[in-house]
Amino acid sequence: MEKFVYTIEGLNTWIGRAFGWCIMILTLSVSYEVFVRYVLNAPTVWAFDMMIQMYGALFLMAGPYALAQDAHVRGDVIYRLFPVKVQARIDFLLYLIFFFPGILALFWYGWEIASDSWRYKEVSFNSPAGIQIYFFKTLIPLAGFLLILQGLAELVRCAKAMKSGVWMERLDDVRETEDLLMASDILAEANNPKQ
Repeated sequence: MEKFVYTIEGLNTWIGRAFGWCIMILTLSVSYEVFVRYVLNAPTVWAFDMMIQMYGALFLMAGPYALAQDAHVRGDVIYRLFPVKVQARIDFLLYLIFFFPGILALFWYGWEIASDSWRYKEVSFNSPAGIQIYFFKTLIPLAGFLLILQGLAELVRCAKAMKSGVWMERLDDVRETEDLLMASDILAEANNPKQ
């Protein structure tokens, strides 16, 4: 089962990293649009649509990545005080009651939205460029599917924690600077105890 969890986690981490490049594309397109609009007085007809699509793609595909990295915000003021087995039971129950119904709805209705969009080759109505957007709408059910897979991996993670009382390690990826600084401070204190 660990192989299943790490395979799904690795897939979502890889996809999250790949879609992270949308930030670069988004930054460059905004910078270009600002330059041509305000310096050359020649705005583009495609930049607005591209920015919306890049941001939407990034937002959708960051969900499975964030779940794989346990990076979603959670109000764990009391939760973190519980033993791991209790935390795992709570998580397991919350995944079944809240997570899966919402994500299944995202997948189901996202599939309908994407298939309708592909059927009539939907284009953007926001600008005169008429950029095709049906392939971007395909990301809605894809994100839902990846979240379902990651949710199943989280259920396995919870089941193992309920039995063993220890959370499975997550695949290592980027870390917040704050976490790195705290870890280096703890290491420095351990190496140089105060007199």
